[in-house]
Amino acid sequence: MANSPERPHILFLSLDQWGGPFFGCEGHPVIQTPTIDQLARLGTRFTRAYAESPICIPARRSMMTGQSPRRHGDRSFLPALPMPRENLLAQCMVDGGYQASAIGKLHVFPQRDRIGFENTLLAEEGRPGLGAVDDYDLYLADQGQAGQQFMHGMSNNGYEHRPWHLDEALHVTNWITRVAAREIKRRDPTRPAFWHVSYTHPHPPLVPLASYESLYQDEPIDLPVMADWSRQATADLPMALQVVRDYWPAPWSPAKLRSIRRAYYALCTHIDHQIRVLVGTLREEGLLNDTVILLTGDHGDMLGDHGLWAKRLFYEGSARVPMILVGRPHDRSVAVGAVDDRLVGLQDVMPTLLTLAGLPIPSSVEGISMIGAHRRELLFGECGEGRNATRMIHDGRYKLIWYPGGQVVQLFDLLEDPKECHDLAAAPAHAAVRERLEAALIAQLYGSDLEWVQQGRLRGYPSDGTRISPDRQLSGQRGVHYPQPPVDHPDRTAIRPA
Repeated sequence: MANSPERPHILFLSLDQWGGPFFGCEGHPVIQTPTIDQLARLGTRFTRAYAESPICIPARRSMMTGQSPRRHGDRSFLPALPMPRENLLAQCMVDGGYQASAIGKLHVFPQRDRIGFENTLLAEEGRPGLGAVDDYDLYLADQGQAGQQFMHGMSNNGYEHRPWHLDEALHVTNWITRVAAREIKRRDPTRPAFWHVSYTHPHPPLVPLASYESLYQDEPIDLPVMADWSRQATADLPMALQVVRDYWPAPWSPAKLRSIRRAYYALCTHIDHQIRVLVGTLREEGLLNDTVILLTGDHGDMLGDHGLWAKRLFYEGSARVPMILVGRPHDRSVAVGAVDDRLVGLQDVMPTLLTLAGLPIPSSVEGISMIGAHRRELLFGECGEGRNATRMIHDGRYKLIWYPGGQVVQLFDLLEDPKECHDLAAAPAHAAVRERLEAALIAQLYGSDLEWVQQGRLRGYPSDGTRISPDRQLSGQRGVHYPQPPVDHPDRTAIRPA
């Protein structure tokens, strides 16, 4: 066993579009996550962890800056917005003597901005149109598969699915793991190491290995949850929910819904098993007992719950993220086998890791370390502008969601109703809770949101009846990437629901 460093090594694992409820340790009836469940038994699982803005880029900005969307400037998905030049998580680690490398998805612009890491090895989900060299694409080319990543024909925004079309060793999940394991082996032995390993799945495209789909072939796959409030006609829903329903309008049968979930679960279990390789590498290198592990994600996926898909919403499937922290065996600051229900945001990742590394936390950081007794009373969430706008306030038990477009307020008691089936906004018995949380939400609003508040009350504006058109662009669909597509502006290459 290597000598224990004064400061721990840190393995920061990030998952893409894998919601907090979808783990065996969360009581999910189907999904197989034995490795992550074991990590939860070894450390602390935070059950009230949320993305302040459940979209890829804003969520990752919160992780890397320790800031809320209000402070870092993105609550909508701004693909061309540069990262700050100082006080970033990786740079703070490097300034504190760490060797810092990132493997997988960073989702920044320019893509080759290292955002403080000394080295980045990128798998950016097929975005050569942004003008950068992608390391996973280079690997495929070296294996004689140049431009073949998306020849499976599935979309980065869709729920069509099929098995992976190339050899297992060429799957991006395997590549990220293999490269990360090599980075562990190639570490500088004179410094503690900070490894950020960022998996791109289970974010679509849904192209699992056939061997992992077969693990679920005889399992009774669960169906999405539907509530009375979500059975309304699309035209009667808040505008932000109309956008989601219009973008994914397919009336899928129960069999189809189960097949989508099976493919998604297969991608999850594949990642879970690959994390075992990283843990095994740390153990064989004599580093495991000197390594802190933090596992989280940028947001979840509704997976059909309430007739909704993907992210950008503040329901549990979309906004709640996994958050598991494993300390060193001799470090009593991280409880073992614990479940912690404090309110946590992605802005808390940076101060937590800096605290565990024994490094100072910059004054620019708004987040609260998950180590220690300090807890927040409320968590504010914000996502989208205009008809896409959704705002949330959460007190640890009750969650209030506000849709300005259509002026709809929803209130859920997550202690009694974790699947958000009973909207209590109009319930007389919960009028005081609603009034208290509305006032707390209004106190957090700023900028153009203030136009939707009148005489100290949430007013919003009526639905204007407009609906989004069918997706002519096949948004998120990639083509053949050899030769490389022309370089384009990120605002055009990152097509998304409008």
